[in-house]
Amino acid sequence: MSLKITIALLACTTAMACSPVTPTASGPVLDRPIKIATWNVEHLAEQNDTGCRPRTDADYAELRRHAAALDADVIAIQEVENQAAAERVFDPALYDVVMSGRPVSARGGACRGLAGKSIRQQAVGFAIRKSVPWALNADVSDLALGNPDLRWGIDITVNGATPLRLLNVHLKSGCNSGRAATDPDCPVLFNQLVPLEKWIDDRAVAGEAFAVLGDWNRRISASSDQFYREINDGNPAGSNLTIAAGTAPATCKARYREFIDHIVTGTKASALVVPGSFAEYTYRVPEEQHPSDHCPVSVEFKL
Repeated sequence: MSLKITIALLACTTAMACSPVTPTASGPVLDRPIKIATWNVEHLAEQNDTGCRPRTDADYAELRRHAAALDADVIAIQEVENQAAAERVFDPALYDVVMSGRPVSARGGACRGLAGKSIRQQAVGFAIRKSVPWALNADVSDLALGNPDLRWGIDITVNGATPLRLLNVHLKSGCNSGRAATDPDCPVLFNQLVPLEKWIDDRAVAGEAFAVLGDWNRRISASSDQFYREINDGNPAGSNLTIAAGTAPATCKARYREFIDHIVTGTKASALVVPGSFAEYTYRVPEEQHPSDHCPVSVEFKL
């Protein structure tokens, strides 16, 4: 195991955000198309009846059912308390679960409209099917801007004939369009643009196939979106970005017709996408019964 992977795994252990998972970096190279998804699981807590989306055993069983129906090989997950919480949805016998090494935030605070409930840690991570060879790269902690209450990015490589770098992000909420100087959330989000664009540019300079996926908390598919224009400036070569959803409308929630959960690919990764494979998973139950306030989205890659 490389020193880089060892350090990243030790960070997980030290932060108590995850326990060591042995990446299959030296295992076989993937030789088939794979399905990659992103899913904000909405305040997924480790214990029953805790956090801002209290759940019962039946609720966790329902989430497991949807995870099985999604049938993705790699799932970027957001708003998850820790590895143990993720493994209540993604069976560790079937998936490797790895979480960012961000230390547990002391933010806490009451949950809106839920007396006696407090906010739990919101971490990002991946659930990776056991048959998929992968390696862990260093977390992108700069996305937190030095603020312990902001989320890090987690970075893995899927080892196909063409390796695919995947960065899972959960960016600052509250600035889903525009750039109002009077909105305290917009300066934070646009400050996160700097480390995000650096990661993208570094991958392009290295000639890597890459994708950024997760909860962007931003309607970047709008043609005039300033945030997306700034990171998709075509410089350096290979950094041209493509939004997997294109201009398709979101259908998960009746009042929100534009995606904020995105899979965005660089030039090389865009060439690996199976045409027409983008999909939004639907729970097929009334909206008030959705197990999360986000629906997963996915795309297939030929690696």
